[in-house]
Amino acid sequence: MNQFSDFPLSALLKENLSKNGFTTPTPIQAQTFEPAMAGRDLVATAQTGTGKTLAFVLPMLQQLTSEPRRPGVRALVLSPTRELAMQIAETFAKMARGTGIQSATVVGGLNERTQLQAVRKGAQVVIATPGRLTDFLGRNLIDLSRVRLLVLDEADRMLDMGFLPAIQRITAALPGDRQTLLFSATIESSVRKLVAAHVRDAVRIELGSISKPAEQVTLQYFEIEQDKKLDLLLKMLREEKGSFLVFARTRHGADRLSRRLGQSGVKSAAIHGDRSQNQRTQALRGFQDGYYRVMVATDVAARGIHVEGIAHVVNYDLPQAPEDFIHRVGRTGRAGTSGTASTFATRAERVEIARIERALSLRLTRRDAETGAELPPDKTVVVLPSDAPRKGRTVFRSIGRKGRGFRRAV
Repeated sequence: MNQFSDFPLSALLKENLSKNGFTTPTPIQAQTFEPAMAGRDLVATAQTGTGKTLAFVLPMLQQLTSEPRRPGVRALVLSPTRELAMQIAETFAKMARGTGIQSATVVGGLNERTQLQAVRKGAQVVIATPGRLTDFLGRNLIDLSRVRLLVLDEADRMLDMGFLPAIQRITAALPGDRQTLLFSATIESSVRKLVAAHVRDAVRIELGSISKPAEQVTLQYFEIEQDKKLDLLLKMLREEKGSFLVFARTRHGADRLSRRLGQSGVKSAAIHGDRSQNQRTQALRGFQDGYYRVMVATDVAARGIHVEGIAHVVNYDLPQAPEDFIHRVGRTGRAGTSGTASTFATRAERVEIARIERALSLRLTRRDAETGAELPPDKTVVVLPSDAPRKGRTVFRSIGRKGRGFRRAV
């Protein structure tokens, strides 16, 4: 099936796809549709930006519109963040227009009365974050006993955020004969355990490398002192076109950088966990609409922001782990488009750069901060695995985060 017109979808769903500019399915959409429509459980992994949301929204809607209308919640989507849940709901609304299928968004930070009203008015689909949904379950405010389709979106991110107990509580409230679709950027040990516990005889789909950035993303690295980072970012903003998503390590750092950009004449907004839902929604909408050229974010946004056309991702501060590097970089170069990801690091952080390169089996192109010219690979730092033979070597000192297993000679 090379076009959505080839899919066994209702005429109304095909019309909604066409109205929203969807004509050609991405590989993940093309490969998951048939087993999902056949009622099979599914475990699918692919890089970010490959169209996973539409991959479960379409079969969900086709199933719901094909069967007799029944009362109660029939499908449940679990998402790690409010922003992602709200964006899933937006996509769902576009595809469901005219079908009569209603959804309710159940997330923290928004008025719960409005959310409960949407459920009680006959929503057949609930799109939720685990925390708020377990709160509703604990107070007997929602009934999930009629759910026939469960979607676990960004499963690895939900586990990273500590939602396993909530997921277990939720799945215990669902019928045992449901269909489960699990989507994840990675299948680590914790995700494998989740699959073993909640997925039955699943069709396994894996597309591309899930441990490396997309090939169409240019990866570059600038060694620069902390007090010069803002000047370099401003230089990039003057010389390049398009929107920038900039990652800071802390909430305070994100706010401070956004203020300093504003003082330099750059329209920017910050998004992080301390912002109210209204502030986060307004910032995201302003970024999507082009009012803000720069969004400064903490890692809460690494998978929670799905904005098409981000030209440049900047790691203003290094991520805590190599996996976070992948999720940050995945915000650009989406759906086959090109993008650039720049990483700023001080001389003292060379070993962290080497750790990212080693863990992800890639090489960042090193560039001069003043001219932008490509530099030869750095040879001054020797990074060794902790199990390397010690004989014949001098003293070693542990570098980086505890447990990462890298040392260098001193």
